[in-house]
Amino acid sequence: MESIMEQYKLKQVDKEDVLTEIMNLYGNDLTRLAYSYVKEQALAEDIMQEVFVKCYMKLDTFKGKSSVKTWLHRITINKCKDQLKSGWRKYIQFDLPIFKTPKTNTTPESELNKQVEHDALTEAILDLPMKYREIIILHYFQELSTNEISLLLNMKDTSIRTRLRRARQLLEDELNKRNDQI
Repeated sequence: MESIMEQYKLKQVDKEDVLTEIMNLYGNDLTRLAYSYVKEQALAEDIMQEVFVKCYMKLDTFKGKSSVKTWLHRITINKCKDQLKSGWRKYIQFDLPIFKTPKTNTTPESELNKQVEHDALTEAILDLPMKYREIIILHYFQELSTNEISLLLNMKDTSIRTRLRRARQLLEDELNKRNDQI
């Protein structure tokens, strides 16, 4: 079976249909990725609109040298970085959690403990320097391999693995420090 991009290239599928399928497949993941950069839901959604407009405009020029997922991640990251470079963003703080934990039938006390741990982890991830935060988000939450991340960020795979290891160590140190303060 041909991929949607192969069908599009053969003109068997309308551009709008391709975009609709891409939005359905990757919309939620890319919105979470954008949120991990900008830390504001409405702004992340605005960025996603820009990403999908760019995707629609450039769909004809997509050469398939990478997967559609990798291509969209690169566009999203670039749009987020552009947004973060704008001057007014430097003065605004956001502290909303970005990752939802599934609810289970447990005691209220254990639910509260899970939520506190979740919030601490979310805050610690968002407090990481950008070069470590993006690696953590892409690897653990977007489920990209280190090889895919290296292609996406145009870095060596060994550099990605080093940053991932350092990011995990920074997270562990920060969470231990926060636990010691409690």
